[in-house]
Amino acid sequence: MKTESTEQEYQHHLSHHHHMRVQWEEFFQSDDETKIKEATLIEKGSIISRVGMMILSCGTGAWRVRDAMDTLARTLDLTCSTDIGLISIVCTYFDVDNQSYSQSLALPTTGVNMAKLNELEKFVRQFEAAGGDFEIKTVRRRLGEIEHMKGRYPLWGSSLAAALACGGFIFLLGGGLPEIICSFIGAGLGQFARGSLAKRRITVAATTAVGVAAACLSYYLAFMLGHLLFNVDMIHMRGYIGAMLFVIPGFPFITSGLDIAKLDMRSGLERMAYAILIILIATGTGCVMATALQIKPGDLPALHLSKAILTACRLLASFCGVFGFSLMFNSHRRMAAAAGLVGAIANTMRLSLVDFAHFPAPLAAFLAALLAGLLAGYVREKVGYPRIALTVPSIVIMVPGLYMYRGIFFLALTNVGAGATWMTEALMLVMSLPAGLLTARILNDKKWRRVD
Repeated sequence: MKTESTEQEYQHHLSHHHHMRVQWEEFFQSDDETKIKEATLIEKGSIISRVGMMILSCGTGAWRVRDAMDTLARTLDLTCSTDIGLISIVCTYFDVDNQSYSQSLALPTTGVNMAKLNELEKFVRQFEAAGGDFEIKTVRRRLGEIEHMKGRYPLWGSSLAAALACGGFIFLLGGGLPEIICSFIGAGLGQFARGSLAKRRITVAATTAVGVAAACLSYYLAFMLGHLLFNVDMIHMRGYIGAMLFVIPGFPFITSGLDIAKLDMRSGLERMAYAILIILIATGTGCVMATALQIKPGDLPALHLSKAILTACRLLASFCGVFGFSLMFNSHRRMAAAAGLVGAIANTMRLSLVDFAHFPAPLAAFLAALLAGLLAGYVREKVGYPRIALTVPSIVIMVPGLYMYRGIFFLALTNVGAGATWMTEALMLVMSLPAGLLTARILNDKKWRRVD
């Protein structure tokens, strides 16, 4: 039960942030021992909204947020109608007494945290299984614990994950040992710079630009050191694109396609706009750094590996890339390993179809995304990990970051023909990846495939 001192602590506690934080404790007037089922409409609604905002903050799409809120609402005998964006939720709750309660909530920024999403989905399942027969204090304590979960890895750990991801990524783009080493160094230092600014609450535009600039500069310095000490051929300088691929906005990009497919147009278009913003900032910064350092993009030297060795190396590089991205998304190591296996199989199949079977690249990307979605559905049934925590890292490794960068680079030089060609190829691949996941979701998720 609330004491007088506790009541005084709740009162007049206003946030001084630009995006004022909601003081969720102030919604509760009932005793701490009160069952949630017996709480007031406002108290029930505040719990559902809080869970919805926490899930939204993890970077997932509108369908998953709405599904969790609906599950909690049904358990509490409420009807929930909600409109979801990239960082905002507008919702209204109706009870059996014809009373309603509306809320409009917003986050200060967006991010990705798969470990937190996994815990929230567990909470929703437990709440539903118990029929909402939890005390208010139990729910508040559990949500507080989840909300204050820190990233699973320190900044140096996420920097190593970015380095691993980009080292694998550049090999898949045709890079050899010099490109892998320099991309590893560049991406690691770039992610460290970006993460250091993010800890200081610097806006995403600045953190992205500084992270990419640091990555490109680090790649350049590492390569020049290798050139001076080991006489590495200057043609390997072209692999600097690999150092900046850690900023690819995989989650908003993939979830935008899925949301639009479900006619969650507000969320889908907002996520697409956010992904385009990050891509433009990253590629623009990369162009500036390339001009300043006098680097031009071009084809990397051939590796001259046999089909068997190349396939084996692609499996390893794909696993490392997906595993690294998963760790950056705050997945725990087992979840990241599962995503790595899914991504290794799907991405290696994509590259083999293009190089050995001469499939068109968009068709191969569609089939690879379809396979990743089906495998992720199987793993989810067996292990229970969130499907999105497996599919998005698997797909990020297939995003044509190199094509996007070259397109922007040539357009910046007013070489419209070359720029338009690269951008068109990138667009075809970008459209194929969500389409493959969408098809897989329709095939193996009865609930998701339905309109109602």
